[in-house]
Amino acid sequence: MKRISIFLITLTLGGTPVLRAQDAATEERLNKLSGQIEGILETLHSQSKQIDRLAKEVDAVREAAANKPPANYASPEDLKKLAEAIKEVDRKRIQDAENVSAQLKDLRKAVLSVPPPKTHSTSTPISQDTGDSVKPPKGDKLAKPDTESGFEYQIQEGDTLSKIVKNCKQSDKKIKVTVDQILKANPGLQADKLVPGKKIFIPAPAQS
Repeated sequence: MKRISIFLITLTLGGTPVLRAQDAATEERLNKLSGQIEGILETLHSQSKQIDRLAKEVDAVREAAANKPPANYASPEDLKKLAEAIKEVDRKRIQDAENVSAQLKDLRKAVLSVPPPKTHSTSTPISQDTGDSVKPPKGDKLAKPDTESGFEYQIQEGDTLSKIVKNCKQSDKKIKVTVDQILKANPGLQADKLVPGKKIFIPAPAQS
């Protein structure tokens, strides 16, 4: 019994890595497997008690047979049947232990098959205090770059590249960018044909 218990504890600790499951279907499966394993462990515990009880009965019968006339006690055939019953219970206990091992292997596979959480990067546009639309930056309202090299800006009605450059320089970040740098960062962009609502990339050169 101690050997089986140690086997189950070792298998449980080695087969269940610590991680965070993200998939709902996998979590449901884990809960189901956990319930099945608990049921099997309860059955093993019950069978262990039954084996102990039968073993005591065998010892008692053998002791009585040795001390009393055979005619008044169990025959060798009875002892044989009792021993076979003990073997059958023990066989079922071993089979249940193998089922626990298989369940734990399935549990490990289910946990390891969970994909890692995806990360999404989002850009931070330049915003205004009122309304949901994005407008030219003014003062400290220039959006922080979403990366080290720049940020996205949504063109507004009446914008020019010179105006955008000026607002960048007057912001609290004092981003020193030129019209030429904006054009190079946005291939195909025409300075005299800015489309309101279109997003362009504003590079943020490292400040010396």
